[in-house]
Amino acid sequence: MSDREFWQQRRVLVTGAKGFVAAHLIKHLLQAGAQVVGVERDIHRIGYFDSEELGGAIELVEGDLSDYELMESVVARYDVQTIIHLAAQALVAMANEDPLPTFDTNIRGTYVMLEVARRAWEEGRGSVEGVVVASSDKAYGAQEQLPYTEDAPLRAQHPYDASKACGDILARTYAHTYGLPVAVVRCANIYGPGDLNFSRLIPHTIRTVLEGQRPQIRSDGTPQRDYLFIDDAVRGYRLVAEQLNKPQVRGQAFNLGTGEPVSVLELVEQIIQITGAGEIRPQILAQSWGEIDQQYLDASKAKKVLGWEPRVEHNEGLKMTIEWYRRHLPDIPAAQSNTN
Repeated sequence: MSDREFWQQRRVLVTGAKGFVAAHLIKHLLQAGAQVVGVERDIHRIGYFDSEELGGAIELVEGDLSDYELMESVVARYDVQTIIHLAAQALVAMANEDPLPTFDTNIRGTYVMLEVARRAWEEGRGSVEGVVVASSDKAYGAQEQLPYTEDAPLRAQHPYDASKACGDILARTYAHTYGLPVAVVRCANIYGPGDLNFSRLIPHTIRTVLEGQRPQIRSDGTPQRDYLFIDDAVRGYRLVAEQLNKPQVRGQAFNLGTGEPVSVLELVEQIIQITGAGEIRPQILAQSWGEIDQQYLDASKAKKVLGWEPRVEHNEGLKMTIEWYRRHLPDIPAAQSNTN
């Protein structure tokens, strides 16, 4: 079955529907012919979802993912076949300052979704055929051996990282204990057009530089990260969902990354160079805490099992991202929320 045949008229539930990654995924799913229902806690937040006018193309349900009765009714009402669980509190600094909402969203929200899926899948009582759960490279914590491989232990030691590790383990628990067709995706730092979380490094740097200001670096500039363009991330999620019936996919975790770490300072300087604002220098605050120093991923398992590998070169991805902001920044309110 081709990917288009798989998605044609497929009923897909995407959680966190108005988030940055979810909006891009929904756009691709609609283009492939899927029927999408999204769940979103704050349907009034503005982002890429709205700029692409996706609201009129899907069924959008307002509600909290941790509400079991609501999620059960959504899955039953729309006869959902595939669930892609992306909803999360994704800001590391926010998790450090106030961990309980992060735990509630990222851990309880995940096990509620998994339990709803299990009950709608087993014994032929529902239409659910598979679940894809978004984890993160942060779930690995600090490791002596880099890049991260999927068999590395999850050693998260900070609130956001721990919340993703817990959800990751829960997802694989449902696969191995109950046979639920579920797999986990551990992405590197995702970037691309339409991310309006201006507390994140790439959107913050692009906006401040295009406005002629100095971008701020919370760390000392030396931490290294793996940055993955949004289209490559979306393709990875789709490939996992399409292959959940395979024993080498069900119950497994897959890294999606480039394997090429870039330091924070190097990334900021790349953005400055691409925008042509070479006279601007970043302001290094050296105030961040609770973050891992070095992170990057080995994605060879995804290449071997899924046929996935990144296609968008880093510099090209930054150029496409910057061009989007050049076009859209004038229409983005200065006080845009940072909770996507």
